[in-house]
Amino acid sequence: MSDNAAQAHNDAELGVAENVFTIDLPSPPPTAVSEGPTRINSAADLKNISPPSLPSVEKLSTGEKDEKKTSVVAVVKEVAASGTKKPAPPKAKWKRATPWVRFKLWYNTYRKFFTFVVTLNAIGLLLAAINVWHYPRQYTGAFILGNLLTAILVRNELFGRFLYLVVNTCFAKWAPLWWRLACTSALQHLGGIHSGCATSGCAWILFRVVLIFINHKNTHEAILITGVTTNFFIAVSIASAFPWVRNTHHNIFERHHRFIGWVGLLSTWVFVVLGDIYDPISHKWDPSGSHVIRQQDFWFVFGMTVFIIIPWFTVREVKVDIEIPSPKVAVLRFERGMQQGLLARISRSSIMEYHAFGIISEGTHAKYHYLICGVQGDFTRSLVNDPPSHIWTRQLKFAGVSNTSKLYKRGVRVCTGTGLGAALSTCIQSPNWFLIWIGSDQEKTFGPTISGLIHKHIEPERLCLWDSKQRGGRPDVMQLVREAYHSFKAEVVFITSNYQGNQEIMEGCTTEGIPAFGTLWDF
Repeated sequence: MSDNAAQAHNDAELGVAENVFTIDLPSPPPTAVSEGPTRINSAADLKNISPPSLPSVEKLSTGEKDEKKTSVVAVVKEVAASGTKKPAPPKAKWKRATPWVRFKLWYNTYRKFFTFVVTLNAIGLLLAAINVWHYPRQYTGAFILGNLLTAILVRNELFGRFLYLVVNTCFAKWAPLWWRLACTSALQHLGGIHSGCATSGCAWILFRVVLIFINHKNTHEAILITGVTTNFFIAVSIASAFPWVRNTHHNIFERHHRFIGWVGLLSTWVFVVLGDIYDPISHKWDPSGSHVIRQQDFWFVFGMTVFIIIPWFTVREVKVDIEIPSPKVAVLRFERGMQQGLLARISRSSIMEYHAFGIISEGTHAKYHYLICGVQGDFTRSLVNDPPSHIWTRQLKFAGVSNTSKLYKRGVRVCTGTGLGAALSTCIQSPNWFLIWIGSDQEKTFGPTISGLIHKHIEPERLCLWDSKQRGGRPDVMQLVREAYHSFKAEVVFITSNYQGNQEIMEGCTTEGIPAFGTLWDF
């Protein structure tokens, strides 16, 4: 796969491939319901289907003026009576924000977490290296494994869900807005702690290996060898997770970060156990199990192993119905409903090439939940060309930033194209969220299931749809966001778009003082 194709593939998985799949939403046919049977088409079937005749709609909706609803304009499709396209209003040119605003967006909470963790460890490492702080020289394993355990813990789905549950339960709506925004930012950027601790752990291992070589006369050769190999495996795992590798070579990232990481974990076990049972004074081995389990290193590695294994115990091959409304999109339907703000990982094999997609669901009471998979890479293309009847998934779903929507009294959810997959559940399950979706050719591309879910659950007064095809291009997105934010009396804006779209809205919102959270690429 080329670099461009790989980037597009990753965008599609994150729900941000808006260039190809932006769509416009007509009213659903009477038979389109969210829980009806899903039609499965093959790519060949689609060639024999003539494009549906879409009704022209010119609509201006306002909410009822009562205490609970705020009047907001919903933009749908504007078509002249003759059927010709109405000229698009001129789109405002993207005016870049000031250097200070752009720096604040670049130096986000992720990088602040990373800086704090690495700096703290660097100070400790320096003090140990110059022999001012003696504890790390004697118990280096605690610093190595403590960092690696923390790195693994903050990326664990179960621990992440626990953190989101605590924050949503304790601080929803009543806490000061600045505190709720800080909680969302911290949860969204936990990857900074993950990266910082992993990098620091690798540095401490290197320090430990240097100490071993300095004192090699009192250390067994097996410990020297496992120390070097452990350092190598962890370094490769870290290098494969660099953003430019992960975003442009997803399969390379997954194979090296996961499988080399597993080998590194096994090597860490050997390194720790050998170090614990070898007596450097008598130069003899003490393989007593009671001696090993009394060492703190053992419990650190045990914790690392448990948190790595837990998600894999939830892997199941489940039944899936695939609706293919167009050759560009596959809509996957799974049994059981889900709470909003979750993402699913799916794969055609039990351990290889898992891909994350936002979950669309009407709630935990619903019979089904859905994934929107835009066709751009090999995996998503295979869903259209060769739709499976079963697929592998982790039953333990992980939480995304939208899960913190419960913290806010009212909010605006902005998305483009397949980004709807990460946004729709929030607006379906909460009447306090306003949806802005920019796209074109909705029914042709996404089909009646998604259309039905939107019309069934989202009232016109909290829905803004922009038909970029009929209007001749994209709108002034910041104008739409600004009007919806103020008219809906929102507290925050959540964004799912491609890189440029995300950057444009984030810069605009930051400049105008609108709290906003966008898509991440620096994980």
